[in-house]
Amino acid sequence: MVQLIVTHPGGAHKDDLLAACVLAAQHGAPIERRDPTPEDLADAGVAVVDIGGVHEPEMMNFDHHHFDREHPPTCALSLVLQAQGLYEDAKRFCDWLEPAEWFDSRGPGKTATWLEVPRKAISQLNSPIDMTLLRRFAGQPRHEPGQPLYAYMQMVGQDLLAYLSTVRTRIAFVQENGVRWQLAVGDDTIEVVFLPRTEPPADEPSAAAKAYVRAEGLEKTVAAIVYPDRRGEGYGIARYEDHPRLDFSRVQSEDDVHFAHKSGFMCKVTATTPERLQALITAAWQ
Repeated sequence: MVQLIVTHPGGAHKDDLLAACVLAAQHGAPIERRDPTPEDLADAGVAVVDIGGVHEPEMMNFDHHHFDREHPPTCALSLVLQAQGLYEDAKRFCDWLEPAEWFDSRGPGKTATWLEVPRKAISQLNSPIDMTLLRRFAGQPRHEPGQPLYAYMQMVGQDLLAYLSTVRTRIAFVQENGVRWQLAVGDDTIEVVFLPRTEPPADEPSAAAKAYVRAEGLEKTVAAIVYPDRRGEGYGIARYEDHPRLDFSRVQSEDDVHFAHKSGFMCKVTATTPERLQALITAAWQ
């Protein structure tokens, strides 16, 4: 068991904060922001994160700064997740991870180029949530269980670990219970993933359907997902990754559509039969 987490002093970054969140969630160990000692690096009970000059997961040392400049973008969180066998799923199902790796190892300019966005877009995506958490984390040399910030960090780590530990179960659930529809509209075919209501019900049905699409490599073919509405007996219908041909505001006047988002990306319906759900999807096609 890790008894202490050590990360660098000075300014905090997203990768060392998130790596500390994961370790805090698992071990409940205090966090010290300082340079590690040789004794720290030689003690597997001390996790040294984003500092120390070595990557030795068996000794809980997770620094990437000694990697050469041609090494694939990597950050401290990447190394912590790799050590736990969670990295590949995190990179595949957490869209925010790869940009975090680029930002930490390549800087904002190269990250913007890689994302094919203006340099200013990187700072435009910051929020007071990011800035306050990083500033408060950097602002004191030690964080201990029971403190408000430490408790929040544990929640962040717990939620990330819970998501990664359940994503494969959710995918398997959709593989077993889901149905793929091909709906003809003129010369077009609308690909849909339909997750019917089951007993027991699906855990996070919309997230499960989206994870299934990605796991099966269907991102470029699936246009919509249909999943049980957890607030009623009907279904939610959503376009996948903002598919440009679907606008569910087009069906908002239908009697069995009780909510359609004004931007058209989703609707909630009381309809339950596949035939009616399919009709609503084709009516939203443009």
